[in-house]
Amino acid sequence: MKVYKKYKREITSLSAQDSFLVMDRLRDTFDYPIHFHPELELNFIENGKGMKRTVGYNIEEIDDYELVLVGPNVYHGWEMHNCGNKVHEVTIQFHNNLFGDGLLYKSMMKPLREMFNRSAHGILFSKEESKKIAPRIMNVSKLAGINYFLELFSILYNLSVTPNQQLLSVSQLPKDDFENSDKVKILYNFIQENYDSKISLSQVSDLLNMSKVSFNRFIKKSTEKTFVEYLNDVRVDNASRMLAERDFSVSEVAYKCGFNNIANFNRIFKKSKGCTPSKYRKEFYKVTRVE
Repeated sequence: MKVYKKYKREITSLSAQDSFLVMDRLRDTFDYPIHFHPELELNFIENGKGMKRTVGYNIEEIDDYELVLVGPNVYHGWEMHNCGNKVHEVTIQFHNNLFGDGLLYKSMMKPLREMFNRSAHGILFSKEESKKIAPRIMNVSKLAGINYFLELFSILYNLSVTPNQQLLSVSQLPKDDFENSDKVKILYNFIQENYDSKISLSQVSDLLNMSKVSFNRFIKKSTEKTFVEYLNDVRVDNASRMLAERDFSVSEVAYKCGFNNIANFNRIFKKSKGCTPSKYRKEFYKVTRVE
């Protein structure tokens, strides 16, 4: 099938000798195309209400404060869209091996390690946490030497233990549960392999040797969603990928992702993404195509 997109591989200014690269800028416009790079990136935006954010296959209009951690080689970018303000942006980039396995796998580093793992799906921090940590992020470019390194390390660790972190790619179960629960691994793998087929509550509860009541409690605790909500999220996430990358018709995408009628697909997709599948394809194509 035809692949729609070409993405720009950004060559960052972060050298092998650098620990972090911090860019603190006031901007009237964001005109860099959707791109990716192997470095992790923490992106803070102030006064950006109405801007459009693309991370992976997630596209959303942002609020006045925004703080996102993007993992290695994740497609990402921001554009002005409906924002007419002068925007304050702080971008912090760092190598994915900065702390090394020797340090990162110490027990006290578990929150940071798990946050870096989750960043493969893009992490949106809550507006409250973004505003709370904003003065430190905006001050970090004024530091030097070891204080610069220690403050950035502290910011990342503090973020790793903040509540209400939202994965922007929703088909992945929470990483901490995924690592610690064999049942979650079994469920995740089964859903990823069979989301295009009819899956019943009885089928998955039997798979895990659980009663329906116990399974409902289990899935709610693991994902903060009902089973149907989680399954629909996986299907919509995969539908988003197909709409963005392939030239299947909307109805073909619906059936390939397990929806048995187009009206139901349109309703669930719009509830999740805020627009119809056709509009999503048009918007994603418009902001990501690079010749």
